Amino acid sequence: MREVLKYFTLLLLFNFSLGKTNFLFIIVDDLRPVLGCYSDGKSVTPNIDRLAKNGITFNKAYAQQALCAPSRNSFLTSRRPDTLRLYDFYSYWRQTAGNFTTLPQYLKNHGYMTVSIGKVFHPGISSNNSDDSPYSWSREAFHPATNRYKDSPLCTSDSNKLPARNLVCPVDIPSMPLGTLPDIENSEAAKKFLNDYKINLKKNNGDKPFFLAVGFEKPHIPLKHPREYLRLHPLEKFKLTDYYWPDNVSSVAYNPWTDLREREDVRKLNLTFPWEKIPEDFGKTILQSYYSSVSYIDQLIGEIIAELTTSGLYNNTIVILTSDHGWSLGEHSQWGKYSNFDVAVRVPLIVSLPGHYSNNFSSAKKIKTNAIIELVDLFPTIAELSGNPIDVCPENKSEITCSEGISFVPVINAILHNKTVKWKRAAFSQYPRPGAIPTWSPNSDKPRLHQITIMGYTLRTKSHRYTAWIKFDNVTLTSDWNTLIADELYDHTLDPHEMMNQVNNTDYLTIKNKLKKLLKNGWRQSFPRHM
Repeated sequence: MREVLKYFTLLLLFNFSLGKTNFLFIIVDDLRPVLGCYSDGKSVTPNIDRLAKNGITFNKAYAQQALCAPSRNSFLTSRRPDTLRLYDFYSYWRQTAGNFTTLPQYLKNHGYMTVSIGKVFHPGISSNNSDDSPYSWSREAFHPATNRYKDSPLCTSDSNKLPARNLVCPVDIPSMPLGTLPDIENSEAAKKFLNDYKINLKKNNGDKPFFLAVGFEKPHIPLKHPREYLRLHPLEKFKLTDYYWPDNVSSVAYNPWTDLREREDVRKLNLTFPWEKIPEDFGKTILQSYYSSVSYIDQLIGEIIAELTTSGLYNNTIVILTSDHGWSLGEHSQWGKYSNFDVAVRVPLIVSLPGHYSNNFSSAKKIKTNAIIELVDLFPTIAELSGNPIDVCPENKSEITCSEGISFVPVINAILHNKTVKWKRAAFSQYPRPGAIPTWSPNSDKPRLHQITIMGYTLRTKSHRYTAWIKFDNVTLTSDWNTLIADELYDHTLDPHEMMNQVNNTDYLTIKNKLKKLLKNGWRQSFPRHM
């Protein structure tokens, strides 16, 4: 299998003029696929859409947990949450789970200059308060000076003249501390790196290839963005959809959006915890500022891509754009991440491969695939594209450099050469709960490890999602598959918004049992037989 993958890689890298592949890895925090290239008619994202036209858009890409730190540590190590034993923010895998190699560390060890700008690892304990330095990066990670003000009371509105810690937070940049915002600083730092790299490349006539990871912080809450982006998204174009909780879905699946409730503008709504819904008028302002935040980030991404082009690096750089997880925008009466629903775990994934298109591919043609991708597949894919493939991890726990995902280079190659390839059957995700009833303390959205009593495991095939909520022992860190708290089954061919739980429908008994067995047996069983 390794020789086959090397062949695919050689096909892909053949057209690179300089022979050394650079990588620009863009992570947009809390971004669900509200992009034009994903056929979202309300979005205004011309730069990301242009990137997609020069690459491949993956329609079915999924995070392994819908929470920042566990997801980022998972895809940066290509180890799943159950391996890292990180379901919250409060442990560092090298100290508690294993000395697992990260993607940037692996590339650094293979001759790459690895650079972190913005939110790549989640800051804090989960990355050892150091962005996993000195292991992962060739230089100190960059964080914007204005990060210290990210939760400061800076938001004003027509009904709130005094600055407050709001959820909805359009701002005037000149009035902000230091006259800027964190993501503008991140964009400027990325552009400076690319310009400096170009200068050094000319001086040295052959610098190290780079892996530049840029993490944008929006549309993570607070939804703080330059006010002018509201003009792109008039309030009247938004409407809340599927705004109710399905009758036959257990409350264990519900996330009560506690982080939103802590914001002053949401507190003023005086909503009864946990089930009272956000009023539709206010919900529409959330949608407006979420989409405005995405358009704001799109502009900054466009500036980085323009600098990449101006620097003469574009044709030798693979650009990958994704998110750490999705975000509910009122579906099921929920807001935020913190769940196993499709809107929480599905992410955008765009891979731009300049110079890889043969004559029968047009740069104006949108290339999309429904191949199932997991974020743990990113590490082995990038490793493969760099010419340094890694193997799937053995079944026994191992600290060797390996992957709990698989390289999707064969999928890319099949698409570019108009062929087909056998691929994985399902994507696996999970989310913990402190109990079956939504609570504020312990926090149902973000339980600490010692509070977790239930683990929700979910898988997504091309046509269905099955979720099982299982008893979890927070001492042994094991799940008891003999104790099922609740389960869910959604048929995406009829119900793409996951509003009809078919788990008790006898017409679905066969598919339910099949998916339940696959979920219990684990992710390895979904891989193609030749892996």
